[in-house]
Amino acid sequence: MNSSFMVNRFGSLFKQPAVGLRSRLSCELQQWRGIRVKVLNGNLERALTLMQRKMQSSGMGRLIKQQETHHIKNSEKRVLARKNLERKIRGQDLARKLKSILIKKVRN
Repeated sequence: MNSSFMVNRFGSLFKQPAVGLRSRLSCELQQWRGIRVKVLNGNLERALTLMQRKMQSSGMGRLIKQQETHHIKNSEKRVLARKNLERKIRGQDLARKLKSILIKKVRN
């Protein structure tokens, strides 16, 4: 992909915040700065893997996915809703188990 495509597609992620809004969270300013990776000794593949790690850890990928607007079929919505529900139920079960373990430890 060329850089002009990336700027046009995801340009809103890298725009500088307005002067009056600078007091907002520091993550917005960090988001404006973007991710910088140095290419050492011409090792572009290493730099790309580092960039991918940084994007994953900073949540940039999630921001890009949120900005992408595409039609989601109803069947996909149902599958996503079911997966989210299953994830929520697993989390609640785990919380319930941990709570019972902590209560047992406190009582003993």
